[in-house]
Amino acid sequence: MEVPETKYVPSKNKKIDIESLQSKTQEELIEIIRQLQAHNEQLKAIISKNCGVEKHDHDHRKNNDFDFSRCKWSHILLKLVYFGWDYQGYVCQDDTLDTIEHHLIQALLKCRLIKSRETSNYHRCGRTDKGVSSFSQVISITVRASDEEKNPLDYCKMLNRLLPDDIKVICWQPVAEEFSARFNCNNRTYRYFFPKGDLDIEAMQEGTRYLLGTHDFRNLCKMDVGNGVTNFIRTIDHAAVSKLEDFHYQGTGYDMYFFELKSQAFLWHQVRCIVAVLLLIGRKLEKPCVFNDLLDITKNPRKPQYPMAHPIGLNLFLTEFECGNWILDEAEISRVIETLQKHWTMNTIKVTHIKSSILELSKVVSKEINAQDSVLLRQESKIYKPLLTRNKCSTLEEKICHFVKRRRIKENVE
Repeated sequence: MEVPETKYVPSKNKKIDIESLQSKTQEELIEIIRQLQAHNEQLKAIISKNCGVEKHDHDHRKNNDFDFSRCKWSHILLKLVYFGWDYQGYVCQDDTLDTIEHHLIQALLKCRLIKSRETSNYHRCGRTDKGVSSFSQVISITVRASDEEKNPLDYCKMLNRLLPDDIKVICWQPVAEEFSARFNCNNRTYRYFFPKGDLDIEAMQEGTRYLLGTHDFRNLCKMDVGNGVTNFIRTIDHAAVSKLEDFHYQGTGYDMYFFELKSQAFLWHQVRCIVAVLLLIGRKLEKPCVFNDLLDITKNPRKPQYPMAHPIGLNLFLTEFECGNWILDEAEISRVIETLQKHWTMNTIKVTHIKSSILELSKVVSKEINAQDSVLLRQESKIYKPLLTRNKCSTLEEKICHFVKRRRIKENVE
């Protein structure tokens, strides 16, 4: 009697039993992997259907009917402003269409400015994560150009009528074909916005001084060794905490500040890790000199375990290039401002509702409460454990050895 074939069906709630996997044969493990891959493809199809990918495929097919061989082409930079809190990050991903880059590429295809992303010589300046915003994201891309050089296509207007209200192109400029938004960016400046709450701003400002100059930041980032990143030396040109004067609430915990960090290049999650430590300093849980300890990799070769700061405050605020002047249209900028003012109005009304409720409730509380910053860095336990006494991650050398064994990276990495 033939035994019916059993298939591995992934459970929605149950985690894979490691011991059970270890007891299986190679053939059984291969079958489990095959079933997981099939299940993953099924989920991707469901996501694509729900997100309307069929419509995007139709738009792409329409592009194939357009005769791009008759077009003139120009390599340009496009500068974008976007708010990232409703997106899964900037970069396109396999399991979601809800990224800034996806919407941008789709708009470029619909305008028939590019035939495909793969053939467009596309580069991005920054890879902002889920929840992170930007006022100065820049891409380089080769696009369809006007037949008349004196009357260039209005790229900003063309794209903005197709982009969501929280993603807008604000200016552009032509550049040489070999120019890359990623590799030709001279400096990137991030800002992290936060309320004063009960933070010690002077202590935070003192802490920023330890960041200036060239250091090994392996303890202030997420080490991406699996993708071949083994050099964590970066140079910080500017680091400071400043008050936003336009958001002044007469010296209360509602005053808004920003931490600004400038460098040519950053590591994965570097800014959010630095902000996390800054917030601990501001809460008087760590001394400003803790940065000096974390940057001393001889004394502290292992990164202490600590959570990153919330992404909502982070903004890729300025990107600098050695190139010509940006081309902008005042009428289009005015339309973008009107769109952003709508966002401002709706969100400020929400803030007013919340602030009014807080003011009324505060009338029956005897002591002042300033917990505005608490959401930006979660508290792991009621009893605080200093950073340098916490459990530590693996050293860089241990991580390299691990990924060499898994053949993810070569043994002779620097």
